[in-house]
Amino acid sequence: MQKNYFLGKLFALLILSAALVLMGTLLGSMGASWNMSGVDQIVLLEIRLPRSLGAYLAGALLGLAGGIAQSLFRNPLADPYLLGSASGALLGVGSILCFAYLGNSWLEIIGLNGGAFLGALIGVLASLLLAGGYRSSLRLLLSGVVISVILGAANSLFTFIRPDLFQSIQSFMLGNTTLLNWPGVEIMASVLLICLLITLMISPVLDALSLGENTARTLGLPLDQLRLILIGILALATGCAVAQTGLVAFVGLAAPHLVRKFSGGQQRVQLLFSCLGGGILLLSSDLIARTLFAPIEIPVGVVTAVLGGLYLLVLLRQTSFGVRP
Repeated sequence: MQKNYFLGKLFALLILSAALVLMGTLLGSMGASWNMSGVDQIVLLEIRLPRSLGAYLAGALLGLAGGIAQSLFRNPLADPYLLGSASGALLGVGSILCFAYLGNSWLEIIGLNGGAFLGALIGVLASLLLAGGYRSSLRLLLSGVVISVILGAANSLFTFIRPDLFQSIQSFMLGNTTLLNWPGVEIMASVLLICLLITLMISPVLDALSLGENTARTLGLPLDQLRLILIGILALATGCAVAQTGLVAFVGLAAPHLVRKFSGGQQRVQLLFSCLGGGILLLSSDLIARTLFAPIEIPVGVVTAVLGGLYLLVLLRQTSFGVRP
């Protein structure tokens, strides 16, 4: 009975995902397009379809990373950016923009997406080094906060040195799906498949950690090694999503909460549903960003921040009255 319940919820999420991708392909800031010939076909297949699929995959990566973070650190307020990946990605973009005018060919090869991805990984590695490893979740969490502050100060320095870059950096900070293309979709799909498969295979360690670290160790699981793998997946998924869409707020934090009541306390189901929920949340926000003030498009990060903030306020109000979310 429980298996049928989970399969039913999974099927419903997949149907909703497919419907949103189809809607995103047909609907743009200039209205709906139904003609599959000429210019409209190029717009649908080369602009809107990769943008819709890319937004969904980026949201799925952030949802998966958020589910891992909340389970790994046993903190319902943990999000994919807590280990310094967001500030690191922003620093990577700022570095590329700030020094590209010097004519360095290797900066042109790396590009903004590569700079954001490398910056995110550097931020996570710096947090690991500052924490002295990965065995203490609390030290790692605090190290991520410190690294975020330090890298944030470096980002402020870039905008001070090159004030003309402020608009470009601000656009990255607010999230942007307009530049998504087929190569980006292929990269995110590959990374998502790898991260999801590995995470589902080692999800029992998260079930064990939910009982407490001491209890988990008595079960004979190699917690240290598996924790390091999960941190690596968290960094890879976050870095890949941020490199393609910028810093999209609240998706990784809100998606696991939205689907938690359907998971039945099983981490494998929770992570899979968080992945699908993150994709649905970001793609829905992208559709709102396109059409709310059409033909003007607003940054998708603004929409996710408003929706995520409102949801967390409702969640806070419910828990304040003793109602479980």
